[in-house]
Amino acid sequence: MHKKAFPTVKKDGSANTGMDLRDYFAAKAMQGFLSAGTEKSNQDIADEAYKLADDMIKERRESRIRTDVEF
Repeated sequence: MHKKAFPTVKKDGSANTGMDLRDYFAAKAMQGFLSAGTEKSNQDIADEAYKLADDMIKERRESRIRTDVEF
């Protein structure tokens, strides 16, 4: 199960679970790739963005070994 980014609870008690953290990381990576300029296809950029997002999530899991903060 992937963690969520930006979960919210409205005043009426209803909730929005937020966007998938993997998607958030991929969007940020894609933004960086695109701002740097590239000749790559959209599919290649998306593939690289999700690979980087997966690496970021893996690193988060491994880094919590040294902390008592749950991610």
